[in-house]
Amino acid sequence: MEISVIMGVYNPESIPRFLEAVRSVARQSFRDWELLLYDDGSAAGYAADIERAAGLDERITLLRGGRNRGLAHALNACIQRAGGRYIARMDDDDFSKPERLEKQYRFLETHPQYQWVGSTAELKDAGGIWGLLAVPEIPQAKDFLWNSPYIHPSVLFRKEALVHSGGYNASPAFLQCEDYELFMRLHSAGGRGYNFQQPLLQYWEDGQSYKKRTYRRRIREMRTRYRGFRQLGLLNAGSFPYVLKPLLAGAVPPAVRRRVRRRLKYRGKGNEA
Repeated sequence: MEISVIMGVYNPESIPRFLEAVRSVARQSFRDWELLLYDDGSAAGYAADIERAAGLDERITLLRGGRNRGLAHALNACIQRAGGRYIARMDDDDFSKPERLEKQYRFLETHPQYQWVGSTAELKDAGGIWGLLAVPEIPQAKDFLWNSPYIHPSVLFRKEALVHSGGYNASPAFLQCEDYELFMRLHSAGGRGYNFQQPLLQYWEDGQSYKKRTYRRRIREMRTRYRGFRQLGLLNAGSFPYVLKPLLAGAVPPAVRRRVRRRLKYRGKGNEA
């Protein structure tokens, strides 16, 4: 087994999108994979749909948690069970293009200086593709100031890099910020990643996506930024406005932020606001 794809699922918002996300893994041109599908304590009706998704391909393994404990816990449980040398992330409402795993696998096989590889992503909602989510090709520490310079569900990791780092931090302090925390921690320890500048993922973002960024989540992100910037040697008077950015962005009504983004149809500074 070369690649273990890990997906944590909890009461998926859209069953059709969830099933299509799973099918996008099954349609990969790279065939030597397994999908670890972790049901993080979903309600009975959702659990039945997750079990149905696990039956779409014999390479899918269903794991279940007794109660909802958050994405970081789910992903760590998957990593512990993973048999692949590489770990690919995937969310339950995004779609991997058929060539994604093959391109990323070949890249890491021939570029030992990188511990993970991601890509840009097409932004999608019920109306179809509406924009591009851009990230820098070779992120540096300063690229974390605006947002995470990696699109989490687009990334393929070397398993040893995740295990050596201790995996995802499951503390409630980093809830919904676990990817940002992980990438800053990996960078501060000397790890490096690369981003394909062609989109290998379709990233779901609609009006509901903005409503998920609650005040409490923004407080957690602010604290995550403070801690991560300090680890990266970025914390100073000039970077402090970036620590406060989640609260400043939260002062703008979600509908206004969405209209601005759709008018631009392109975002070049990370994957969160």
